[in-house]
Amino acid sequence: MPSVASLAELVRTQTALAPAQTMHLQRLVASWNMLADFCFADLVLYVPVSNHPSVDPGGHLRELSDPDEDVLRLVVVGHVRPSTAQTVYRQDLIGRVVTGVARPIVARAMAADQIIEGEVVVADLHETVRVLCVPVRHEGHTIAVLARESIPSVGRSPGELERTYAEIFNRFANMISTGTYPFRLDDSDSKESPRVGDGVVVLDRTRSVEYASPNAVSALHRIGVHANTEGRRLGELGIDDEPIRDAFTVGKPITQEVERGEVIVLLRCIPMLDSQGVSGAVVLFRDVTEVRLRDRLLMSKDATIREIHHRVKNNLQTISSLLQLQARRTGNAEARAAIAESVRRIQSIALVHETLSREAGDEVAFIEIVRPLVQMVEAAVTSAHRAIEFTVTGDAGTLPSQVATPMAIVITELLQNAADHAFPVDRAGAVPDTAAVEVELVRGESELEVRVADNGVGVPAEFELDDATGLGLSIVRALVTSDLRGTISMGVPAGGTGTVVTLRIPLEAFAN
Repeated sequence: MPSVASLAELVRTQTALAPAQTMHLQRLVASWNMLADFCFADLVLYVPVSNHPSVDPGGHLRELSDPDEDVLRLVVVGHVRPSTAQTVYRQDLIGRVVTGVARPIVARAMAADQIIEGEVVVADLHETVRVLCVPVRHEGHTIAVLARESIPSVGRSPGELERTYAEIFNRFANMISTGTYPFRLDDSDSKESPRVGDGVVVLDRTRSVEYASPNAVSALHRIGVHANTEGRRLGELGIDDEPIRDAFTVGKPITQEVERGEVIVLLRCIPMLDSQGVSGAVVLFRDVTEVRLRDRLLMSKDATIREIHHRVKNNLQTISSLLQLQARRTGNAEARAAIAESVRRIQSIALVHETLSREAGDEVAFIEIVRPLVQMVEAAVTSAHRAIEFTVTGDAGTLPSQVATPMAIVITELLQNAADHAFPVDRAGAVPDTAAVEVELVRGESELEVRVADNGVGVPAEFELDDATGLGLSIVRALVTSDLRGTISMGVPAGGTGTVVTLRIPLEAFAN
């Protein structure tokens, strides 16, 4: 199924609207779920297609002495369905181009710059559709038409809720036609904004309740408000009405949470404007108790996990300190070297836990582990007479802890192995001035590739990785093939000197 183009892409490729006008339409589409619910109908957004006699270079409809509706072509850049009623169209209309003949009411509304209502026979549906066309104005120009499209109802009188919601939609439609809606400033998060079905309270100019939907009454009951709301302000009912006062004062929507005991309700106040200013407001209520409790549980879980990682890191550092103390008390040079290797392995694991203790979740930015690891090894193997340059290139992105921990140990072992064997010291105990080791990280779609390359003497011709008996390479081989389910290979770098160890780790094996 072909993907649906975005509003911005459709406007850019098929219309002559300016960026500011496109932004106005994007704000409208971001908030029009509420409008569709209030009018119990599909909402369709039409914009004139550019390069036609009826559209001037600025994207505005020209005044034609004898408008030929067939000349005008319109592209549908937005389509939303109501959650309060059945949709008219099963398929999205976005991207369709229609003529003024097919949608004469839309063409007339745009030409006359007025709200026009009528009926049109839609060929795809083989039935009549009731259409209310609202010109969308921006800075004095009509840039689009918002059409409310529904199947005419027959034989049933609308109830109080339907009449109230229809009146609310009409008030917002007038705001759209005068350019005062959508609001330029809006604090809403569309993912969390209450829907009309969650509960609606209508306020008049004095901020008193004109109407409360049954779901709004239920929401008020859940926060302990059982009194009759009609004719009273929410502040008189014990609800903090500061966001409502702010919405009336600044003339823009305000969203705030109200918490009463164990119940949390999201309150969103949307002012309605007329020529005299704020004429009232719609207040939407949504019970977000379960959502917030789940968020708090997740935050508590994340905090607990971070604390565990912090304590594990501290314990590992304590073990590391005890081993270092033991090494200083040991007279055997071979034993001290073995203890030092164990300390580096423990410190590499501690680095992973330290990074995880600062992050939420169980994934870590691996570059934040690799760089300290390299610095740790560099500090351990370099001195005034032994200089090796260590570098890190590329980025592995974020990795789950079950990958990051063994990878940290593997890289530590490979760096230590390169420092110990790639650069033999001369009689003065120094290594070549050009000694260098590079760690390269390459993140693919499904695989992580890590290369540790040096410019040293290389490995003997008879060397076989699978036959290596050294502890460091044995650890590397075991961790890569078992814990990381990957592969390891050793060869000569592209430059022709030294050694490169290549690890390939299949990341899909660790996907959640």
